[in-house]
Amino acid sequence: MKQEINPQDTSRSRAFELWIKSPMPMVTLTKTFDITRLYKASRRKGLKINMLLCHCIGLAASRIDEFYLLPEQDKLFKYDRLSINVIVKNRKGDICSCDVAYSDDPTEFNTRYTNLTTSAYESCESFYDEESMVIGTSAMVETELDSIVNQYSTLFNNPMVMWGKYRKGLFKVKLPISFQFHHSQMDGGHAASFLSRLQEVINSL
Repeated sequence: MKQEINPQDTSRSRAFELWIKSPMPMVTLTKTFDITRLYKASRRKGLKINMLLCHCIGLAASRIDEFYLLPEQDKLFKYDRLSINVIVKNRKGDICSCDVAYSDDPTEFNTRYTNLTTSAYESCESFYDEESMVIGTSAMVETELDSIVNQYSTLFNNPMVMWGKYRKGLFKVKLPISFQFHHSQMDGGHAASFLSRLQEVINSL
């Protein structure tokens, strides 16, 4: 459920005043992750790496209160659940967008992910969830990337997690991941905590 709240009644009061009218309010952090366990889990269980990473992102974000807040058009909204947005290349060669409702249960999340992305591929239609806080993702796996910076636009304030192709070494699999967020929603400390939690979640697979 989406609910408008008064920024003055939240811990983001000062940050909201400082950044809501900023012409460039987005911040991007980049961290190289060890995804060896995720890679092995994918191979062992026959699951898509992208799906597993999206579930890990949801699990890490779900434990941080700021991820349930979103600044939009000089207002602040609070949500009670999360979705992970996935970009799908459809059968016509164009792209579609899927908001996959997050679940702590990886099996349930995998079912939702598989059903939605398959439907988007076949129907060439996008599926949006307007009542959940959406964390955007973008996987450009055609090439290895060191960092990605998305558009800085007030039209899209949602946090965004982006990556390219993973890098296989002799013993480890590494993946640089970029995380972009609106400064009214969270501070650098919250973002750094999210990235640390994400690595912990991946390590726990």
